[in-house]
Amino acid sequence: MDKKSTHELLLLEALRVLKKKLPAQYLEIILQFVGCYRDALGTLFDAAIPHILLFLQLSEAQFFTPFTFEPYHKKVRHPIDYYRFSLDFIRPLLDAEHSQVFGTNNLDLIAQKLKQGENAILLANHQTETDPQVIAILLEKNHPEIAEHLIYVAGERVITDPLAIPFSMGCDLLCIYSRRYIDYPSELKAKKQLHNKSTMEKMSRLLQEGGKIIYVAPSGGRDRKNAQGIVEVAPFDPDSIEMFYLMAKKAKIPTHFIPLALATYDLLPPPDTIQRELGEKRTAKRTPVFLSFAPPFDMECFPGAEEPHKIRRRQARALQLWTAVHEMYYKLISCT
Repeated sequence: MDKKSTHELLLLEALRVLKKKLPAQYLEIILQFVGCYRDALGTLFDAAIPHILLFLQLSEAQFFTPFTFEPYHKKVRHPIDYYRFSLDFIRPLLDAEHSQVFGTNNLDLIAQKLKQGENAILLANHQTETDPQVIAILLEKNHPEIAEHLIYVAGERVITDPLAIPFSMGCDLLCIYSRRYIDYPSELKAKKQLHNKSTMEKMSRLLQEGGKIIYVAPSGGRDRKNAQGIVEVAPFDPDSIEMFYLMAKKAKIPTHFIPLALATYDLLPPPDTIQRELGEKRTAKRTPVFLSFAPPFDMECFPGAEEPHKIRRRQARALQLWTAVHEMYYKLISCT
């Protein structure tokens, strides 16, 4: 029996066992996802089956003993290296030959500032659950120090969905409940607010230490298609940006705010509509992906900064940051 047949049999057996253990809803999601993964990779699928088997094993455990994330989660490297697992799982889906990072001079500047003990906050759009893995894969060759030490501001879904948890365990995360979900369910609102307070206090201490780079999506969610079927960069929340800016100023260590655009949507598109319940369907595609780093954004001097009303001034800043990301994004998708 050849190697491919052995891998296929192991996968079929693993799926057969899961049918007896998992809720039907999640089993359907897994079967669909594995089918998409197979179709996306074609002849490369057999070599990726060991990564799928590990994904199934790690996900299964989350249905029975879910991992608990602290407000600041450091990636788990032992006894299982979740960081390496997550990259190995996503890597075959990336068309590396046609993927590209733009604004590398700005990325080099970030690396230099981090070495000097300064901070960087990436204000970015967000398109797939696996954006952290995509960023790490694209940066690991030329900037491994950023790829491995980037801290992601993560929402509730990626730390509670059993299929997302193994990937999140491989990231450095600041876990926060977004305003979109903090009232749901209502009886947990106070607990979530307390958690968010702990996260903000930890973030403040990290910025005071210096040499930190943090990714945040000020939209609070993923980009989605509009009524015409075009993926739109979701609007940035002015209050979210203001909060990060105030924390950076409080740290008294230079912090650089960098607009970052990601074009990753086709890799693992989100559902067409926002759903509060866990258990979203996942479809995968092998595709090129793109990043673009802008120069540092001046948080005090920008079109609209002269506005005396603080609310409108914050809105103007958010619009300028969103515009920078939006313009880079549409240049990126012209590459596809």
